[in-house]
Amino acid sequence: MSYIFLALTIVLTVYGQIVLKWQVSLNPGSTIEGLNPRAIVMLLLNPWVISAFAAAFSASMCWMAAINRMPLSKAYPFMALSFPIVAVLAVWLFNESFDLQRVFGTSLIVAGVVVLAQSGS
Repeated sequence: MSYIFLALTIVLTVYGQIVLKWQVSLNPGSTIEGLNPRAIVMLLLNPWVISAFAAAFSASMCWMAAINRMPLSKAYPFMALSFPIVAVLAVWLFNESFDLQRVFGTSLIVAGVVVLAQSGS
């Protein structure tokens, strides 16, 4: 069951990141950087953004359930899987670049997770 909670944590985290990127891309004046208060409020009231925040909260709940059932040192490396998943989805959904350095870095992350997952309990 702990691996299901870990998987849900990752899926919900990735969902939240992708949705936030999507919505902020549609509303470039709605970032803190632009400081357009009306646009920021509109973004915060956007149902997609609210769903991303709900996903982040749900991911936190799943994370607490996961680390309650397994050692933190074993669970935490799996959180790194959200980075390559988001990177691949960003290329596919947002046409972001994925050059050789990113491929190499992403491969290192995945290899690290595999090595740590294979280590003792």
